[in-house]
Amino acid sequence: MGFDLDLTLADTRAGIAAVYEEVARRLGVAIDTAAVVERLGPPLEQELAHWLPAEAVPAAAALYRSLYPDVAVAMTTPMAGAAEAVAEVRRRGGRVIVVTGKHIVGAGRTVETLGLDVDEVVGSVFGAAKGVAISRFGAAAYVGDHVADIEAARAGRAVSVAVATGPYTEQALQDHGADVVLPDLTRFGSWYNAWCVSRSPEIRAVSTVM
Repeated sequence: MGFDLDLTLADTRAGIAAVYEEVARRLGVAIDTAAVVERLGPPLEQELAHWLPAEAVPAAAALYRSLYPDVAVAMTTPMAGAAEAVAEVRRRGGRVIVVTGKHIVGAGRTVETLGLDVDEVVGSVFGAAKGVAISRFGAAAYVGDHVADIEAARAGRAVSVAVATGPYTEQALQDHGADVVLPDLTRFGSWYNAWCVSRSPEIRAVSTVM
């Protein structure tokens, strides 16, 4: 089973806002952290390009990543149902990979701090680029909050399980083609158990809203 990190397993909003505020202070630029948090998901450099000239983005990204582990991780909390979702996969003998756009250092520290029992963490990939890690790991499904995570699941030939805990509503996620749509991870266990019972080589996931 594959999972996204930000706003899927981890509520990173406060920590991310704090890091952007420190980056803005050090560089003497204005960054609207509320706007940043509202559109979490795309790569860091893409977000920084809204606030800085192109030539300043690489250095700002390096600064952000250097600050993130010490500033943001302690402010991060698990999303509702996250620990239980990972534990349910484990209970049934499954393996878990986290595939995220976050840099591997920050991602690894986040997973460790939240105490999530995962086999592997892959960072710095977004959208369909996540498909390589999903496929290599052999994840049968990938869970995420962003429409780009639906594209990631498709690229990895996995069932797309979308949770409406990020910037998109349940309807928007369904319209974008998610195979399964959940309001949040508190509903993951009931779906996962039913899916495990019914799953066979002949069965393919159908579009479902729970």
